[in-house]
Amino acid sequence: MKNKFYTVWTGRQIGVFASWDECRLQVEGFPGARYKGFPTREAAESAFKSEPDFSSDNEPKISWQTLPEGSPKPDTNTIAVDAACSGNPGKMEYRGVFTDTGTELFKSPVFEGGTNNIGEFLAIVHCLAWQQKNKLNYPIYSDSVNGQKWVREGACKTKLVENEKNKYLFEVIRRAEKWLHDNTFRVPIYKWRTEIWGEIPADFGRK
Repeated sequence: MKNKFYTVWTGRQIGVFASWDECRLQVEGFPGARYKGFPTREAAESAFKSEPDFSSDNEPKISWQTLPEGSPKPDTNTIAVDAACSGNPGKMEYRGVFTDTGTELFKSPVFEGGTNNIGEFLAIVHCLAWQQKNKLNYPIYSDSVNGQKWVREGACKTKLVENEKNKYLFEVIRRAEKWLHDNTFRVPIYKWRTEIWGEIPADFGRK
């Protein structure tokens, strides 16, 4: 069956496009462009929400949250996010900064009874929503494998139990999960390579 719709994960604009001509405008000449054709809109939209798999096209399978191997240094035209937690669970907060300058773009309130993994998850979702609101499309760096995995799966899979102390935090988690369910806005989410580059620029410096 001939492809009629095209999913673009990385390009000038991302999303689902109804023709090859529209798709080509987003990917042609764009470094690291990631896209694939599908016979139906439903298949294209479903693929857009998941990890791209190019194996059926005899291309290497690549994950939308990783940089190519051998990348010597981070892309500075990006946003970095990180979380900090005093105790486990404990007082938790997160923020996002421009990678190149360290300029703070957003910062959460301090949540009671949270964990670092929850903060990392919320930081990524907050950055996606903040960029959508401001019509931006910066790749995101996170040093959290769990945070990225939960975002990709659309659910915060914490083992933390909701109680009166962290009730508000769980309300925020549910809002974040709903945002992921209701929106198709995506940008590349890269793993910050702490072992090579040092602490992520959004780090709170509490180690």
